[in-house]
Amino acid sequence: MNILLLGSGGREHAIAWKLSQSKLLSKLFIAPGNGGTALHGTNKDFSVTDFEAIKTCCIEEHIDLVIVGPEEPLVKGIVDFLVNESGLNLMIIGPSKTAARLEGSKSFAKAFLQKHNIPTASYREFTAENFEDGIEYLKQHALPIVLKADGLAAGKGVIICQHHVEAVAEFELMIQRAKFGDAGKKVVVEEFLEGIELSVFVLTDGEDYLLLPEAKDYKRVGEGDKGLNTGGMGAISPVPFASDAFMQKVVSRIIEPTIKGLKQDQLEYKGFLFIGLMKTGDDPFVIEYNCRMGDPETEVVIPRIKNDLIELFVSTAKGELKHTVLEKDERFASTIVAVSGGYPNDYQKGFVIDGLEAKWKDCMIFHSGTKWEDGKFLTNGGRVVCATALASELDEAINLSRDIVESIEFEEKYFRRDIGYEFISHAGSEESRHH
Repeated sequence: MNILLLGSGGREHAIAWKLSQSKLLSKLFIAPGNGGTALHGTNKDFSVTDFEAIKTCCIEEHIDLVIVGPEEPLVKGIVDFLVNESGLNLMIIGPSKTAARLEGSKSFAKAFLQKHNIPTASYREFTAENFEDGIEYLKQHALPIVLKADGLAAGKGVIICQHHVEAVAEFELMIQRAKFGDAGKKVVVEEFLEGIELSVFVLTDGEDYLLLPEAKDYKRVGEGDKGLNTGGMGAISPVPFASDAFMQKVVSRIIEPTIKGLKQDQLEYKGFLFIGLMKTGDDPFVIEYNCRMGDPETEVVIPRIKNDLIELFVSTAKGELKHTVLEKDERFASTIVAVSGGYPNDYQKGFVIDGLEAKWKDCMIFHSGTKWEDGKFLTNGGRVVCATALASELDEAINLSRDIVESIEFEEKYFRRDIGYEFISHAGSEESRHH
């Protein structure tokens, strides 16, 4: 099969790495890809939102299967565009434009959760029309208060306010002063949930689903989960507190009603569904839906899947998942991201990266922000590379990831040394508590 994979991050490198192991693969194209994806296929130099270029590539390269990595093309309707183009008989992994609103609109997602009785934080939504009502609501709201820009805001649209004055000021910045542009024209005000987060992933054909390995990612740039939010500094899988009993609640209260809801609301969905959860007490609550895999969670989830990934995708696209059993590697996986100094604020690009050729047993190095130029890998983004390791114990996997990251060298490299810290014996057993 000829496959086109859209995206350029660590998520796409992990998917490309896994696709390249399949006996069904003829040719793999990645657009725009990165230095690492080029090790497994051919990078194409066009954007994930250049729909005409995507269509042309599908025709010229006789593409059979398109896999959409990031959210932006999904929310903008790439699946509908390709489905409606006559003559393109494609299998596509990704939801329709309407279904992708589960990620593209927080208020759409909250209404879906409410309609289908899926546990989530209580909320209200406000726009410029009822701005004054919003101010009054915030003044009476219990602290802390969570404000969410309704649309896509590159992971920056969620603000947790500890004071009423701060909440009112942020609310005004979002609605009156377009702090997040069009994404913040509508604001969802949400009850704060106390607990610990995890990410749950399913692959669904719209009728049936496979529950993939769960993961926990670490968003803050600083150790101990301090500092600015990032795209993700590392991840682990499986998650020690996600017991069989807890995951059974996730399946019965969240995943099954979600899949039924998609069908009931006629939301065309063939692809990954990422459910961001909060474990509050012993119960799961939905914080958000994403309509694609997470990054860096993909880099610990994909290596734990034993199945042929192309076979899984073909079953998904053809609506045949009910016949499929997921085979998992029961070992722990850890990934640690090496980032450019200054990230998530300003950082420099173009530094030579050394140490990528080292071969480690049960380890993979996935590229995020790299490019290949003049015979060398260069830094080309905030998150540069991540090191994934598999081991029978979590702390063994984490230590191995750290050893690999330490062996990779580029100027101004930074990484967190405490990924998975709350689960490692020497760090004590206290759970990290954050929204």
